Amino acid sequence: MPDILCFGDSNTHGTCPMVPEFGGIERFGRDLRWPCVMARALGADWHLIEEGQPGRTTVLDDPIEGEHRNGRRVLPAIIESHGPIDVMIIMLGTNDQKARFGLTGRDIALGAGRLVEMALASGKVGRVLMVCPPPVLERGEANEVFAGAEARSAGLATKYAEVARALGVAFFDAGGVIESHPDEGVHFGGAAHRALGVAIAGKVHTMMQESAT
Repeated sequence: MPDILCFGDSNTHGTCPMVPEFGGIERFGRDLRWPCVMARALGADWHLIEEGQPGRTTVLDDPIEGEHRNGRRVLPAIIESHGPIDVMIIMLGTNDQKARFGLTGRDIALGAGRLVEMALASGKVGRVLMVCPPPVLERGEANEVFAGAEARSAGLATKYAEVARALGVAFFDAGGVIESHPDEGVHFGGAAHRALGVAIAGKVHTMMQESAT
């Protein structure tokens, strides 16, 4: 039974769109969260490990929300806890777009790439799928926190694809399949979770076929 680990932020955790107030903690159930949808689409032979943490960044200590949300800090322990891992999916970068960090799109892509490098260097991860999250929309109460995110999102998928290619790992553009919630701009609605889960399952299936040839 192959293990597939999904390493991400609140959208991997399944946090519901925070409408009308930003800051809620409600979470979609297993029937809707995209990793669970993906696992069902892959079939019973796969074992899913969900590792989504709200507020998680790629490689940044958050001065407000805490350094424990730095993906680089926790990734080694997660890999040691769950390894060996057949497929690891990394979808991070949304929180890196917060105004407090002031990063360029290129910096965000390189941060995600650093996590890919760590996974590969561990010797406990077989294949990695690097996923670019869909563009952030500056909407509602999230607008202040993510001020400037729409500009940072522009072309981000291209930058992720370049990093993935350089590292020799698979790439998937979530923004080619779904959009962030139109009224909140950061999190995914239920239909988006379903669509993303099915699409990523297809990508994983293709990855496994290619590796077998």
